Amino acid sequence: MRMRPAAIVLTLGLLTACAEQPATSAVVDSTSPPSETGPIAVLPSAELSVSLSARPTRRGTSVVAAASDYGTILFDAIGQAIYLFDVEGTSGPRCYGPCARAWPPVLTKGRPRAGQQVRASLLGSTPRRDGTSQVTYDGHPLYFSAHEDKHEVECHDVFLNGGNWYAVRPDGRRA
Repeated sequence: MRMRPAAIVLTLGLLTACAEQPATSAVVDSTSPPSETGPIAVLPSAELSVSLSARPTRRGTSVVAAASDYGTILFDAIGQAIYLFDVEGTSGPRCYGPCARAWPPVLTKGRPRAGQQVRASLLGSTPRRDGTSQVTYDGHPLYFSAHEDKHEVECHDVFLNGGNWYAVRPDGRRA
């Protein structure tokens, strides 16, 4: 497969525009952050009345708001900054393939949950072509930057993959 010159330029721009370090961050499953899973309680056998098949369903991805250099913006529960792609005028995602590798979608299994300072009424989800469910906020599909670590916001207001990427404020607007 040959890459077009424009794709090469975009790829090189992505590697240098948002991160000073190489993309070594793993994609995080934010649907079950460590802070939510706590220790497992062991009950005496006389109190064990729940069948093993009655496992709780996985809860949706938690979205929280926290301070950053760009004001208060959205993060997932483990501190990964959340972005919107300005070319998406509806809740239908347009970022796939190389775009989604650079900007992984914020996925959820279950209804997304509003954390501190986040408006539950603005949270939603939209289906992706692969059958997964992507979190939306005020109608915008949400993404992470593959080139950032927790609590980093280095890819705000950059032009990549045919549009601008912005951190998201709790009111649903770009930072």
